[in-house]
Amino acid sequence: MELGKIVYKGKTKKGLKIIIRYPVKGDVEMLLKYINTLSKECTFITFQGEQLTLEEEKKYSDNFIEKIEKDLAVKLLVFTTNKLIAVSDIAPSDKIESHIGTFGITVANEYRNQGIGKLLTELVLDEAKKNLKQLRIVKLGVFVNNPIAKIMYEKFGFIQYGNLPEGVKHKSKYVNHLYMYKKIR
Repeated sequence: MELGKIVYKGKTKKGLKIIIRYPVKGDVEMLLKYINTLSKECTFITFQGEQLTLEEEKKYSDNFIEKIEKDLAVKLLVFTTNKLIAVSDIAPSDKIESHIGTFGITVANEYRNQGIGKLLTELVLDEAKKNLKQLRIVKLGVFVNNPIAKIMYEKFGFIQYGNLPEGVKHKSKYVNHLYMYKKIR
């Protein structure tokens, strides 16, 4: 896949102009600021207050870009003007599970409920289906106390296949972690 390739240019349902594109190596500082901001918010993600260093983000980003260049992963970034406001990706597992990709998505707080998550989910699934030829199943995890996300995933055809009681710690409380999947081939 082509780094920096624009896959969408348009407006949100509230009229905000956005561009959705693949990452480039120069995005690392924006990605670092973005994930560290979300982490401080303790939103429904793996990071719950931890702060990454530039070195850690660069290592992660370089590794992901290498996978994108080899058609082994998909990652899309959403920008308004020059501000990063959302990220989504699908990264396949390896070896005997290389046909299974893990889906992730985040949207910055002030840009939620504008249809960005829905559009981004649609686009990243389409890109994965087109470009990740080995991919057959996409899976994800969702915190039980995030019903908005669960409903959106169900609308995209994701089916719940598991529930790990107290599987994640969110804002100092243990909550169930739901697991969902969708066959794409």
